[in-house]
Amino acid sequence: MTETTNEASSEGPLAGLRVIDFTHFLAGPVSTMILADGGAEVLKIEDAARGDAFRHFLPPDERLNGEGVPFLWCNRNKKSLALDLKSDAGREIALALVKDADVVVENFSGKVMDRLGLGWERLRAINPRLIYCAISAYGREGEFADRLGFDPVTQAESGFMSMNGYPDRDGVRTSASVMDVSTGMMASNAILSAVIARSRTGRGQRVEVALYDTAITMTGYVTLQNLFNDWQPKRVGNGSADTVPTGVFHASDGPFFMVCASTVIFQRVFRDVAGRPDIADDPELVKPAGRMAQRERVVGLLAELFITDTRDHWLERLRQAGVPAGAVRTVAEALRSRETQARGLVTQLPHPTAGSVPNVAFPMRFSDTPVVPPVAAPTLGQHTRQVLAERLGMDDAKWAEAARAGAFGARAKG
Repeated sequence: MTETTNEASSEGPLAGLRVIDFTHFLAGPVSTMILADGGAEVLKIEDAARGDAFRHFLPPDERLNGEGVPFLWCNRNKKSLALDLKSDAGREIALALVKDADVVVENFSGKVMDRLGLGWERLRAINPRLIYCAISAYGREGEFADRLGFDPVTQAESGFMSMNGYPDRDGVRTSASVMDVSTGMMASNAILSAVIARSRTGRGQRVEVALYDTAITMTGYVTLQNLFNDWQPKRVGNGSADTVPTGVFHASDGPFFMVCASTVIFQRVFRDVAGRPDIADDPELVKPAGRMAQRERVVGLLAELFITDTRDHWLERLRQAGVPAGAVRTVAEALRSRETQARGLVTQLPHPTAGSVPNVAFPMRFSDTPVVPPVAAPTLGQHTRQVLAERLGMDDAKWAEAARAGAFGARAKG
């Protein structure tokens, strides 16, 4: 890979980066999709029999040969190779691919990669420039290395869940897999940091990202509030533990969310939108603590006002006044909204079995090295033969020999 260049590229900012992807399900595939969207060549190594377990996540779709729709979401722009890593022949192919790779990413539990003969020590011996990223639940060493981890469990354990919901019931997890997705983002950042370091040192290294560590980070500044003052946030539903008035308000035809994170914004709401300068300039209410103490009064005044007209009316008034606010939408409404259309976030991609599939665009924008045009997630083993011919010079005879040795699973023998 050429790690420094001044020339603009149409191949993406990560063009030339070679990634061997042993990940499955969610956090790992998100990290490698970020690299793939940036133009890296990502070879997704999948179990020859069933592939990534996420291929079977609900709901299945016949246009995808019965596989699950969610797999498409985090495996865009990758090439799929179906290998049996429990076979000597399959492992030999994997090792051969690693020899000239830049990055290996894996999120197996425990010591699986070591047992397969594909652990860090083995791989760096054959490729000293390799960056090896291990994604785990609680780290690969120490007291909790053997624990399995899932997104909602770490939401609970990290305290994140305790902050969400209403005070009269248990804390609530987010339905979206925020810990998996954020861990994938952390991993891609760690990998790219290691790539930059290698441009200076010439050496690869092992990087590790744990789901639990990321979950603690995702609780935000509350961690420091607690460590400094033993402060514990209270659940306030759709309101805010720090600012008033912030939360969901109801117009005559639907709800919207408004944030008043400062005194200036509070005054804009009451002076410019509500027409109440007496409230905007109240000596007690210009103090954040005063607004918190009179939460019910302040929120009640706005609730009475906002119900008198439509949501579009109030959102336009709030926008003109410089107050952050937006409609409370369903996912379906968000995907079809003017904002989503204006940003070009929803597209269609060709697919080998479905004809075309919907796609949600990569959120990063580059002026000189735009991300690569998106390609739909691959079918299982779609690129095995092509990649092995191009990268390892595997001709028909060698393919047949490897197949008989079980490299591509039982279905490919013979």
